[in-house]
Amino acid sequence: MSDPPAIEIREYTPDDYDACRSLWAELTQHHRDIYDAPTIGGDDPGGGFDEYLANGKRAISWVATLNGSVAGLTGLLIEASESEIEPVVVKKGYRSKGVGAQLVQTAIDESRARGLASVSVRPVARNSDALQFFHAAGFNTLGHVELFMPLSDGERTWVSGVKLAGCDFAT
Repeated sequence: MSDPPAIEIREYTPDDYDACRSLWAELTQHHRDIYDAPTIGGDDPGGGFDEYLANGKRAISWVATLNGSVAGLTGLLIEASESEIEPVVVKKGYRSKGVGAQLVQTAIDESRARGLASVSVRPVARNSDALQFFHAAGFNTLGHVELFMPLSDGERTWVSGVKLAGCDFAT
């Protein structure tokens, strides 16, 4: 029996642009699916990647490759003494193979190497798989909670079932 192919984590380069923009579109589609909201991300679901690349807080981004193909993307946004891992996206078909875990660990290691005080993640509230993944990776301290108040019957359907600080919330 042969060993599984090795996951390589390396810095993002402009040559990775198309593959990473496609990953961003896949992430956008996942959010569309879990929120049943087909207009999330607008007409160009990969367009958010261009905004991400232009973010002045973006310090570094990495790709994970498996068998020579880009399988995942993550990056580190830094402000003052704090970092945020954004995004973490793994191509469907490569999930549950350790790709995301290695990407996240790379970002944590970089945050430590830079002497930062903390590292955070901000998965969407309805993405229970991401919440469980990050909790298992050690992200078990709540920092900020962002609350919404829908002002119209918009495109998103909210689902009840989350309790925090004794209050019921929808996601």
